[in-house]
Amino acid sequence: MYRIKTLNSIAPVGLKNFDKAKYVVSGDVGNPDAILVRSADMLKYEFNPELLCIARAGAGTNNIPVDECGKAGIVVFNTPGANAESVKELVLCALLLSSRDILGGIEWVKSIASKGAAVEALVEKGKSAYVGPEIFHKKLGVIGLGAVGAKIANDAIALGMTVYGHDPYLSVEAAWRISSNVIYTKDVETIYKNCDYITIHVPYMESTHHTINRASIAMMKNGVRIINLARGELVNDDDIIEAIDAGKVACYVTDFPNAKTANVPKIIAIPHLGASTPESEDNCAIMAAHEIIDYIENGNIANSVNMPSAVLARTNDARICVIHKNIPDMIAKITGAVSAAGINIENMVNASTKGRMQAYTMIEVQSLAPGLEHKISAIDGVIRVRAIGNRNV
Repeated sequence: MYRIKTLNSIAPVGLKNFDKAKYVVSGDVGNPDAILVRSADMLKYEFNPELLCIARAGAGTNNIPVDECGKAGIVVFNTPGANAESVKELVLCALLLSSRDILGGIEWVKSIASKGAAVEALVEKGKSAYVGPEIFHKKLGVIGLGAVGAKIANDAIALGMTVYGHDPYLSVEAAWRISSNVIYTKDVETIYKNCDYITIHVPYMESTHHTINRASIAMMKNGVRIINLARGELVNDDDIIEAIDAGKVACYVTDFPNAKTANVPKIIAIPHLGASTPESEDNCAIMAAHEIIDYIENGNIANSVNMPSAVLARTNDARICVIHKNIPDMIAKITGAVSAAGINIENMVNASTKGRMQAYTMIEVQSLAPGLEHKISAIDGVIRVRAIGNRNV
């Protein structure tokens, strides 16, 4: 039986994908083979030797020590696109909230509710304090054109906006999802200099830390409205507050409030609601469960943030899965060990990613020889070896 530990409440529609004849799923299991997590902090988590993978039911993985997991041969999955519709809808809402002081107007109406029959006259007299521009025919810059960014760009086009998009890592698959009316720019400065609204949708990493800062804001149009529903650390809070006080930024909408931003005028701080819909939670749970199952039972890796993608259709009874350092001569040494055991290689796949420390090799064989895993593990540069399937020679 495989043991799956849940560190948060996971949607039941996702958990039911685990076959009860093969898996025990609980928040109390010890020495898990896999962990399902949402927002629980795992940065100081002590990993047991049996742990094969962690699946984050969501896009961000900053609550997981991704690099340390990679070094230990633990695959970390996320669920890109599973909550894209939910986040997209909140961004569209943020566009409108940032334009017109709807929230301020609502709170003002509550404050005059006690005026009785005078309320209607007061509303007509005071409503001008909450006016704001339409988004129609305005320019929107979308930084990051992945699952969420592409949806926002397309819907903003439908709403009559002129949309600029920037993504230096834009894949062919992602490009096909984007409207031909989106103006693609190779440099983000074009967005900073031209757009009335800017929304950012890139993963958080060292290279994207404080993407929006004093220098980037200085390039922007006066009165720009900035939306960040991706990760709080993408925007420098001190610099955005300074820009708001100076009138450079008309409004900042963030889904990641903190002590600095929670009560600042012209900052709309949403309590991390980007993926807070039942549909999003269900989609993320289902996707995460499938990722774990496919890796445990077949060795396939898809949507990992610390390992390359590698999928091999199952045609034989057994396969050998090797996580190893991304260095020369590893494939020859691994396949040499298989051949030395008198086993014929039926099929295989090797995958690596430029700049990533770990690589991954799957080898399909008709059967497994005793001691083969140990022999491969002894190869210098091998991080982890796992055999799946028939062990008879």
